[in-house]
Amino acid sequence: PAAKKRYSVAAMGDSLTDPKSHGGKYLDKLKEKCPESSFSSFGVGGNMTNMMRKRFVRDVYAPDKNGVVPTYTDVIILGGLGDILSNGTAGRSAKLISADVTLMVKEAKSRGSRTIVLQLPPWGTMKAFDNTRAQMTWDVSRWIEAEVKAGNIDATMELRSILSCGNI
Repeated sequence: PAAKKRYSVAAMGDSLTDPKSHGGKYLDKLKEKCPESSFSSFGVGGNMTNMMRKRFVRDVYAPDKNGVVPTYTDVIILGGLGDILSNGTAGRSAKLISADVTLMVKEAKSRGSRTIVLQLPPWGTMKAFDNTRAQMTWDVSRWIEAEVKAGNIDATMELRSILSCGNI
């Protein structure tokens, strides 16, 4: 059999990526499936995409104690639910989420990494769910799909069908 490729992956996100917030389970699954690869989580619970964007270079590309800047074959970005939950209080919108994600994608690509932007997971039975937030969720997912088709984002994964029973 052919040798498996080794990947070095950085994952930027909110609580869904943050192991301290009991997130990052998708990275655990990837570690099981790809034991030769490395996965670094840069998730911080409660972050909106503007917060992720501000810390992206500082966290993901921070030099180690010897001054060596890490390189990643791939960067995964999962964010936007915190923004959507803060649409009324922080004035967040699908357009602002898209702008923040675009800047992170451009930074990762400028460093030679492929970019995988995960579409937002379903809301399930969250009490904060409403029609405005549902529309924002769909708008962000459609934007991600369009960016992949345009070649601006390398890949995406639609999570709704995997994680829901037909609900957003």
